[in-house]
Amino acid sequence: MKTIQDVSYSVLDLSPVQEGKTISDAFKNSLDLAQHTERWGFKRFWMAEHHSMDGIGSSATAVILGYIAQGTKSIRIGSGGIMLPNHPPLIIAEQFGTLETLYPGRVDLGLGRAPGTDQATMRAIRRGHLNQDNFPEQVQELLHFLKPVEQGQLVKAVPGAGTNIPVWLLGSSLFSAQLAASMGLPFAFAGHFAPTQMLEAIRLYKMKFTPSEYLQKPHVMVGVQMVAADTDERAKYLATSMQQQFINLTKNKPLKLQPPIEKPERVWSPMEWEMAQERLEISIVGSPERVKKNLQYLIDQTGADEVIITSHIYDHQERLRSYEIAAQVTGLI
Repeated sequence: MKTIQDVSYSVLDLSPVQEGKTISDAFKNSLDLAQHTERWGFKRFWMAEHHSMDGIGSSATAVILGYIAQGTKSIRIGSGGIMLPNHPPLIIAEQFGTLETLYPGRVDLGLGRAPGTDQATMRAIRRGHLNQDNFPEQVQELLHFLKPVEQGQLVKAVPGAGTNIPVWLLGSSLFSAQLAASMGLPFAFAGHFAPTQMLEAIRLYKMKFTPSEYLQKPHVMVGVQMVAADTDERAKYLATSMQQQFINLTKNKPLKLQPPIEKPERVWSPMEWEMAQERLEISIVGSPERVKKNLQYLIDQTGADEVIITSHIYDHQERLRSYEIAAQVTGLI
């Protein structure tokens, strides 16, 4: 059985834009978080592609990753993830090939299948190319562009060809798990917002995994929402920002990250609260002792090789403290 010290830990950041603050503030906070978590021993700093959301600043994912990489020294940077159906694979190979050329040996490329936005914005991005059914072919095409150029190859990624950047498949469904298994790629499950099929997806991935030139045995990363503080009461209070975010999404109101609130039961209906709890089922909220206990339970349940933590906390200093506690209880520091 794995202990929490046997697992790698990483950061998933969406460059959250706080109510009353600017996107520029969000970018500065993301860099500061990356610098702190690098010092504390986290393995990766991933950022996610979302669009048309006032509270998320990481839409131009490759661009903001360059900013993070320039301000850090060793932590791996990557996408968690790039929504590949939004882009031609060649363009993604060039963008991440550029990052790998500038910051060699530090770049990961996580790929998702969802649009990362609402239907209207998706139509604006894809301009009529709305069919997701060719996602496996898109992944294969992207992998091809990242390999060394073959003789007679007419289209090539410059830069990108020959970089062999590690590619991950991300998902919240059985489809992504089985695709990652069949292609022999590492798999990251989005437990931080869609935990329902997590255990079954991980089971299928491990059972059906086929060794490949990329990976010889299955490798699982699990995403989790974490709000850690010095006391359970403080953590529960800070977590109301995260809960507000999910409730606003269910109302199709993706607002900026809101300050925490007292007595949330007076603000939300029972149905809204229930929906948020379902989406945040495996969230870890509490004091260092509770975080350690619940993190061990998550690892026992999933057998994860890595855990990637996202913390939607309004106050930047409180968010730093949450990651510091995570580093302390896992033995990184």
